[in-house]
Amino acid sequence: MIHFNIMDLFQGISTMMQSPSNIVIGRIGLILLGMLLIFLGKKEILEPLLMIPMGLGMIAINAGVLFLDPGTAGAVYERTVALGEKATGTIFLAPLVKNPNNLMYVLQVDFLQPIYTFTFSNGLIACLVFMGIGILLDVSYLLARPFISMFLALCAEFGTIAVFPIAVAIGLTPNAAASIAMVGGADGPMVLYTSLILARHLFVPITVVAYLYLGLTYGGYPYLIKIMIPKKLRAIKMDNKGMVDISSGEKTAFVVIVCAILCLLFPVAAPLFLSLFVGVAIRESGLVHFIELIGGPILYGATFFLGLLLGVLCEASTILSPVILPLLLLGILALILSGMGGIWGGYIMYFLTKGKFNPTIGIAAVSCVPTTAKVAQKSVSEVNPDSLILPYALGANVSGVITTAIIAAIYVILVPMIK
Repeated sequence: MIHFNIMDLFQGISTMMQSPSNIVIGRIGLILLGMLLIFLGKKEILEPLLMIPMGLGMIAINAGVLFLDPGTAGAVYERTVALGEKATGTIFLAPLVKNPNNLMYVLQVDFLQPIYTFTFSNGLIACLVFMGIGILLDVSYLLARPFISMFLALCAEFGTIAVFPIAVAIGLTPNAAASIAMVGGADGPMVLYTSLILARHLFVPITVVAYLYLGLTYGGYPYLIKIMIPKKLRAIKMDNKGMVDISSGEKTAFVVIVCAILCLLFPVAAPLFLSLFVGVAIRESGLVHFIELIGGPILYGATFFLGLLLGVLCEASTILSPVILPLLLLGILALILSGMGGIWGGYIMYFLTKGKFNPTIGIAAVSCVPTTAKVAQKSVSEVNPDSLILPYALGANVSGVITTAIIAAIYVILVPMIK
């Protein structure tokens, strides 16, 4: 009975917000939000690589349809496709191509649709971004402190685990609940991939919510650190002596073995594991041309179009739909709980080492690479410039990527079995 009442409340609020006048207000609000995202990205308060194209896409789509009735663009699309006509549309027409026979028609209409169709709606863009992330990862930090890193990473999955039963309790389906819970991993490609498999009808709003909130790891986590960790503990200086020197051969062996094991255990997530570890393997093999290709044009190109497409998908009619409000609330809850879980893991290590471990490192285990590691180091440097926690933070960061992929795979395998 409780979950029906809660969902009825969300439904009522969203229905009220979807009146024509409120849609117009919502579009104006999203135009202003887009401007704010560009400003915050330019100032590097939020991640500029995503926020600048996302903000501009958000401005363009909501300005382009400002005076159109909700659903007009979709209605024009369906009618002109049925008649075989070519029509002038907005920047973006349909989230998914429903009829493959219409594909060539869609390719003629606007420049973002084919990019979306060939890379976004099938999860390819997530794999390309993950491949680029692999190029950036140095697994030596993980291998130098494997048990500490993995423990913190598991603690930082608190949001991805805790939000699932909460989402089910308020009325979401298990598939949708698992998809939005993955926002707690702060790993956009993972959210995109999971929601594409489990909740395809919701993967656009869930992915939009995920990337809108990833800015919180950059702008909001420093405040969470200040609230939960006093200055005295943030100032703890880590002992970086005795860090094990990991050879390139050992790192390559680690990549090969772990990739094989994870693909064997979680075959549904094999594309993500392959993408991540092939990037790491190329980095460790010193293949300069591949490193420059994947770490440059592929990574930055995929990130740019990902941000631009997400911005274009932020049209007010989509954002104000009944399902979005609970997703917005659950997404931010998942990120906050994951950050708190990572810090609690840091506190556990602090007590186990009798005060020699800086608990701030824990938040770096939230797998937004390398943002949360940089946030942790910056928060520590503000109170003690001589304290270097980055090696520990990066180890937890890399571990967080792996554990988030494992959680995603577990959800994809087990959740469909829930009746």
